[in-house]
Amino acid sequence: MKDASWEAIFDKYQIHKHNFDEKPFFLSGEQIKQATSQFGKTGEKEVRILCYQDSRESRPKIFVENELFVLSIKNRPFKCAIVKGEGYIDIPKISSNVKIYTSRLDFKLDTSFIGNSEMQHLDFAYASSLVRTFLEDETLVLTIRGKKYTTPFSFKVGNQDLTVESVQTEVDGGYEGKNQVVLIEAKNSKTPNTIIRQLYYPFRQWSQKTKKKVRILFFEKREKYYSFWQFEFKDINDYNSIHLTRSCRYEIIEK
Repeated sequence: MKDASWEAIFDKYQIHKHNFDEKPFFLSGEQIKQATSQFGKTGEKEVRILCYQDSRESRPKIFVENELFVLSIKNRPFKCAIVKGEGYIDIPKISSNVKIYTSRLDFKLDTSFIGNSEMQHLDFAYASSLVRTFLEDETLVLTIRGKKYTTPFSFKVGNQDLTVESVQTEVDGGYEGKNQVVLIEAKNSKTPNTIIRQLYYPFRQWSQKTKKKVRILFFEKREKYYSFWQFEFKDINDYNSIHLTRSCRYEIIEK
């Protein structure tokens, strides 16, 4: 559905001729609306939908062919950057044996198993103290959740410089302990890769708010297994300096 819309956008603003090796191409929300005004379906002209490309596979064909991805850099009014390079990080299969984890709770939670949302699975992992166990930090308490706007920050993508002015981020679960702050991006289905922005923007946002170590986790609940991947950025100013430090898969059992 997005392919035709992005072809129209590229044609209207001659983006095909842009030299992405020199710099990103910047687009406003108004420009996107103008270029797609002839389309009838919401998914073909809604700015938020067109710019939501959270996996390599969700990118329009023209992005894939030219090794491009899109990053939002301002919300009000909306502005994005089309960037050449690697915008995504693989979420590798965990090959180590499943660890059996006994919940610290001494009673059964009935409500945690009604439905199948990312949030409830993460909440159960926290309530049973699995989050604390994986991070080896008994002091962690839930302090961050939901959407917030960033303050300005600058960074590199490859050899190109970008500045984010004010962008909305969302953290599925944020926990503060005595010496660290932990931000978690949660999924409830198999995720082969994810856009680095979902990890990097909250990391930069909260690194500006605290002097404590900010850690980034990716969490997935699938079938009966609870999986964690811990990522770090070698250089706080480098979007592509992300790397996996460790991972583990658990099965939670009651006492």
